[in-house]
Amino acid sequence: MSSSGFSIPDATAATGKLRVGFLGLGIMGSPMAQNLIKSGYDVTVWNRTKSKCDPLINLGAKYQPSPREVAASCDVTFAMLADPESALNVASGENGAASGLSPGKGYVDVSTVDATTSKLISARIKDTGALFLEAPVSGSKKPAEDGQLIFLTAGDKALYERVAPLFDIMGKSKFYLGEVGNGAAMKLVVNMIMGSMIASFSEGLLLSEKVGLDPSILVQVVSQGAISAPMYSLKGPSMIQSLYPTAFPLKHQQKDLRLALGLAESVSQSTPIAAAANELYKVAKSHGLGDQDFSAVIESLKSKLQH
Repeated sequence: MSSSGFSIPDATAATGKLRVGFLGLGIMGSPMAQNLIKSGYDVTVWNRTKSKCDPLINLGAKYQPSPREVAASCDVTFAMLADPESALNVASGENGAASGLSPGKGYVDVSTVDATTSKLISARIKDTGALFLEAPVSGSKKPAEDGQLIFLTAGDKALYERVAPLFDIMGKSKFYLGEVGNGAAMKLVVNMIMGSMIASFSEGLLLSEKVGLDPSILVQVVSQGAISAPMYSLKGPSMIQSLYPTAFPLKHQQKDLRLALGLAESVSQSTPIAAAANELYKVAKSHGLGDQDFSAVIESLKSKLQH
């Protein structure tokens, strides 16, 4: 038993390294798990579509056919799912992770969900005697690949301290925010700002072009000033070419805006800019752009879509 009250099973006592489970191997989960494997951790994976596990198995990961079996065979299990429904189902549905957990184990949900869902998952996990941490990440595909994510964590402090070395492999920074729900709320606020920023940036790119300016020069001007953000320089050139290689799917950005607006509603906070941005993402999604990068929201402002 460590000083934090989190026990390390005998199987890992020799190396001091936790056996890590990873549930969900999409755009984000796959590179995150890969970085743990490359750092020498014993990683066991599961994904609803088994073929997505194969590249990691080839790198040395083990495989289990259900979240329950992953959780049962590991000391700490991470979950990176696409939406609240999937996160809840994988945690506590039939053959879910909760049914494989027990005292001394830990469950870390790095999905982006609303606070209500996170608290529900926490309750299911805590019922097993295991520890729970919500840890949604700020960052998309490239930061995940480069181990440059930002973890927004809340829940059991003992588990946070135990998995801190894993966060340091997968990310560049981590924040402990207290009670479960705070990590989810912080992530939604961050993504609300991001979605609104790209929507406004889209308006600027199109307006500059329409009045005869070179939008690529606009990107350079913006990047030199006080409103500079890495995202503008990163997304601008491809947006000008109407190319949207997926780093963060538009449908997930719209989902996060919807959840953020719900959070704002729950405390009677006015968010008119985010609400307007959400409508643009809904238009883009309705035109089949949901699986494109969220920067494809610019398409919803082009006249051919508006009519």
